[in-house]
Amino acid sequence: MGRTEIVAVPGSHQILITRGFAAAPALVFRAHTEPTLLARWLGPQGMTVTVERMELRDGGTWRYAHRDAEGAEYGFHGVFHGPPSPEAGIVQTFEFDGAPGHVSLETLTFEERDGRTLVTSNAVYQSVADRDAMVASGMEAGVREGYERLDALLAGLAPPG
Repeated sequence: MGRTEIVAVPGSHQILITRGFAAAPALVFRAHTEPTLLARWLGPQGMTVTVERMELRDGGTWRYAHRDAEGAEYGFHGVFHGPPSPEAGIVQTFEFDGAPGHVSLETLTFEERDGRTLVTSNAVYQSVADRDAMVASGMEAGVREGYERLDALLAGLAPPG
């Protein structure tokens, strides 16, 4: 655990991401769903994140925006399917404002392993071209950088021992 693995098999509609964290599933889930915490770690270095909406319920919507130093904004939004929880995970759609209509379905799970949490993200895209565009966007660097910041955030939130 502690190493981000990203698998994007050529010709597939899917991106699979796994990462272990030294914290309990409930805490890792909280960092993914509490707006003030999410804004502290999500995305690439050099961007600020504003969580505009986070309705944690079946059919609830979410939206956040990354902003770079020049003020350019990159917005993302989606809908939750099923009630998000540490046990059930999170199932949501994901859409970039800059590419309307190109929607992926993401499933995020939080699996307890010896006091740690294995996070697995499975994103399925409507087409291989959409998946390839996501890979080409620099998503991998953003995920790795964000998860490194999440490690540090969780260390500060987790109880000692």
